[in-house]
Amino acid sequence: MSLVPDPSDNPALSQALRELDVILANAGVGVVFVKAKTLVRCNQRYAEIYGFASPEAAVGRSSVELYESEAAARSLGRRAYPVLAAGETFRVEQLMRRQSGEQFWAHLTGRLINPADPADGSIWIVDDIHERRLADAALADLHAEQQLIFDHAMVGILYLRRRRVTRCNRALEQLFGFDPGEMDGQLARIVYRSDADFEAAGNILYEPLARGEAFQGEMLLAKKDGTPVWCEIRSKAIDSADLSRGSIWIVQDITDRKLAAQALEQAKAQLEMLVEQRTQQLKETVAALERKVAEQQAAEARAERLALFDGLTGLPNRHLLADRASQAIDIARRSDEPLAVLFLDLDHFKNVNDSLGHRIGDSLLSQLAARLRGAVREQDTVARTGGDEFVLVLPLTDVAGAAHLATKLMALASAPFQVEQQELTVTPSMGIAMFPTDGDDFDTLCKCADAAMYRAKRDGRNAYRFFTSEMQAQSARALLLENALRRALERGQLSLHYQPQFSLDADGESRVVGAEALLRWHHPELGWVSPAEFIPIAESSGLILPIGEWVLVEALSQLRRWDDAGLPELSMAVNLSAVQFRHDDLPQLVERVLGELGMPAERLELELTEGAAMDNPAVAITVMNELHARGVRLSIDDFGTGYSSLSYLKKFRVSKLKIDQSFVRDLTDDAEDRAIVDAVIRMAGALGLQTLAEGVETEGQLAFLRRQGCLAVQGYLFSRPLPAEAFVEFVRAGALATV
Repeated sequence: MSLVPDPSDNPALSQALRELDVILANAGVGVVFVKAKTLVRCNQRYAEIYGFASPEAAVGRSSVELYESEAAARSLGRRAYPVLAAGETFRVEQLMRRQSGEQFWAHLTGRLINPADPADGSIWIVDDIHERRLADAALADLHAEQQLIFDHAMVGILYLRRRRVTRCNRALEQLFGFDPGEMDGQLARIVYRSDADFEAAGNILYEPLARGEAFQGEMLLAKKDGTPVWCEIRSKAIDSADLSRGSIWIVQDITDRKLAAQALEQAKAQLEMLVEQRTQQLKETVAALERKVAEQQAAEARAERLALFDGLTGLPNRHLLADRASQAIDIARRSDEPLAVLFLDLDHFKNVNDSLGHRIGDSLLSQLAARLRGAVREQDTVARTGGDEFVLVLPLTDVAGAAHLATKLMALASAPFQVEQQELTVTPSMGIAMFPTDGDDFDTLCKCADAAMYRAKRDGRNAYRFFTSEMQAQSARALLLENALRRALERGQLSLHYQPQFSLDADGESRVVGAEALLRWHHPELGWVSPAEFIPIAESSGLILPIGEWVLVEALSQLRRWDDAGLPELSMAVNLSAVQFRHDDLPQLVERVLGELGMPAERLELELTEGAAMDNPAVAITVMNELHARGVRLSIDDFGTGYSSLSYLKKFRVSKLKIDQSFVRDLTDDAEDRAIVDAVIRMAGALGLQTLAEGVETEGQLAFLRRQGCLAVQGYLFSRPLPAEAFVEFVRAGALATV
């Protein structure tokens, strides 16, 4: 009688096997099960990589024949065995061999099915990286050729990013009299004679670069010792759509040529002056006076224009807006008439500038300004206050009139814009404040309209909202919390609570293996403030950076104190906000804190939300690699609540997926939640990742998670978050208790 259950007798097993078959059949990488160096089962992609006619054709074949040689296979086995036997995932880039005999590079990821019994075999994930390796080699050759040109060029070559030197050759350093490497990282100001020259050059040089054109011209610069030097400059942006990526500059000393030309011109001018001096003196004097008068008049006109009107759209600017609004409010106050102030902001306009360039964005704003001017009355004021923000002051306009105009503006702003053969569509969010109901002066009305506009954005954008007393209270509350939060750290109002994390052992026992540090704020007057309320304020104000550093130091310091108190060796999980994760010096900060506290990096686990990781996957991979290289473990928090690409997930240097409590909450009642949790656990196992379920509150939830192979849990079934002292008592009282 067979000991293997028939899938037809177990619908859940049958469903799980079908799900596994679908995953294997559609995976973008090869997956194979190996036992005793024999291929037991593989997916279609694995067969394609190694040139088997089908997955079935690979079954029974020796895994050794897939290596370039038997010696290579033995060598990999010697390296992989200690890692696999320890229950860890083994990763390597290896030269392999297809059935045709062709050798190729592959990325191998392996893990034992049962570390306790290696005879049960292993599972390997294979990715064909041969083309990437060839491309890397070709790129290295190209870089070597470029370096030869760079090092031996007879002219100065300079790379700038945000007008700061990222790289230059020796010829450039010699031209300006600097020692080798002295210019690296310096602001380009060091080769200009004055701050004014530096600022003026920025306007001249970068305007053609932003249009995708090259710059070529002559400039008077200065050597390190202040000696003037004339240079011929040629430059071009590396990417004209994104000037932040930098530019390359070719610089040649033309001082001798320039001085000779100047001397020739000077001699010629002197000769002409001697001939015409007396006959032209009166004419030149009159002409000079006329030019000066004209220039003065033009300058005064420009100054007046710039002082009162927006240079891009021609609409009134903030100064003229404030003057007109104050006059309109005075008239409305004396006449007891209504008046409306409307704020308009374009939704996600930054995406237009970032993807298409500021020139396209400016053209769109100019067209929008024309539409707004055409939609209002002569006595109304339309102003641009900066960026994509517009303010309308509407005398003799009541609530109904303001709503009617807002509806009209919604349609006008949402209609397609034609900009340089491109059709663009944007949506507006608008806020409306009414005089005198919402305020008796322009500043108050502006704040109310601004708050109403942000309410429209929070409600889904592409809408308008009127100011309400509720919004005023929320705005005042947010300002109060931000001001209080700025002093909370120095006044000792912040603290950490720790929620125990339990492992689910195969013998049915659970034990404390770690803690998650959770930030708490107790204000002497406001009482306990919810993290859901103050964390977004900390992120938007930038306070999350010093607070986040304090949390990291305090959590690891507490871990050190627990070690000294004799508690079992635990791990510490610390949450990272998206703002912290995007900060350039995060890996260096973590390394410094670990070093100062003498804490092993593997004891720290940084939790990153799914949304923060997927905001910019390429940057996320770089930061994760830097943290991983320092030995720090990473986990994806709230997994399943955002959007993840499996192709990126396998590249992320994470060791754990935390299943969000929204899926755990209804496990015993909701079949869809059970299917999602089961799929996440299976997928994590296939990728060599651990799983931890959050928010476990019932025995039924725990039993399901244990059956499905979840490795760890946390939640109120075990313990609420505890202060540090209570956490110690909890661990000592029941660290080995069976739940």
